[in-house]
Amino acid sequence: SDAAERLPALDAFYAKWKDEPLVVDKWLAVQATSRLPGTLARVRQLLSHPAFDIRVPNKVYSLIRAFASNHVRFHGADGGGYAFLADQVIALDALNPQVAARLARGFDRWKRFDASRQALARKQLERIASHAGLSRDVAEIVTKALE
Repeated sequence: SDAAERLPALDAFYAKWKDEPLVVDKWLAVQATSRLPGTLARVRQLLSHPAFDIRVPNKVYSLIRAFASNHVRFHGADGGGYAFLADQVIALDALNPQVAARLARGFDRWKRFDASRQALARKQLERIASHAGLSRDVAEIVTKALE
């Protein structure tokens, strides 16, 4: 809902449940899968929220992978979702290549979209593939996606 009470309600929920990791994971995922126009901006904000830790795989899955499964906002016509995911894959590759490879799977279906989205997704896949020091795990996923 885009109601004025949305953010205060989310904040109150977090304050009440912040000591319950599984509930907080759902709290992150609910926001990442929202169909509202500002979802990508909100996900970016949540990257620096105390509830999120890039070193904890479940937090990464709850926020970043959940966003990549958001068909409306991840596949936005401007390609911002693709660039965001590519940034996160590259950042995570240095910390945890297996988690980064799982995130890269968000690009698996890029060829099923219109030509404009395909071009935007391909650009991000190529950016990941050309990243210096890319792990074997991520390289394998990205190479297969580009074939």
